[in-house]
Amino acid sequence: MKKLKVILTLSCVLATCLHAQEAKTCFVNMPDSLSPILTSVNRADCVDFLASKMKAIVTNRFGGKSEMTQLSSDYINVKMTPESTWQMKLLPLNDSTKVICTISTACGPACDSNFRFYTTKWEELSSSSFLQVPVLTDFLSIPDTVKDYAVQDAEQRADMLLMKADFSATNDKLTFTFTTPQYMENITSDKLKAYVRAQKVYTWQQGRFLAE
Repeated sequence: MKKLKVILTLSCVLATCLHAQEAKTCFVNMPDSLSPILTSVNRADCVDFLASKMKAIVTNRFGGKSEMTQLSSDYINVKMTPESTWQMKLLPLNDSTKVICTISTACGPACDSNFRFYTTKWEELSSSSFLQVPVLTDFLSIPDTVKDYAVQDAEQRADMLLMKADFSATNDKLTFTFTTPQYMENITSDKLKAYVRAQKVYTWQQGRFLAE
């Protein structure tokens, strides 16, 4: 009987921990200081609306409209404003512990993303422990043998690395899309097309994003 009680107690604890590490629970419990656009009520409403098969559109704290477009046990996507999105992914460190990774993306007109990693209690973690972010040469590589002045000039103009990041809603992949050419003139960016790698894909393995 005692053994049965212990097993039941452990099962309840485990179920509670697993529930606490669901994306929707973490999202609703996110500190307001980390959610400048959505209030706690907004966040709870978004979850409830999607759970009820309704459009999850809310009036945010600035009077604009925000919409949660995707929600699963480990993934959330929110269109915060017409020019910005926010994504959240729960990623396993081991059988019982997960970390939160968020992507904030702003487009104006070229999109650019930034990352944050947290515990499931929203304590910030060092991003470098989980991801080595791509650099410009991962997307743009022009051999020294290229002597075309127009290409060299275009390369110099591509002096700012802009990239859009997206989680997969169905697996633990992360895709970076090179967006620097979008802020350049078409004639200039066209000169670089032959030397551009448009995307770089990472997969979450053993507690870290690794490049494919």
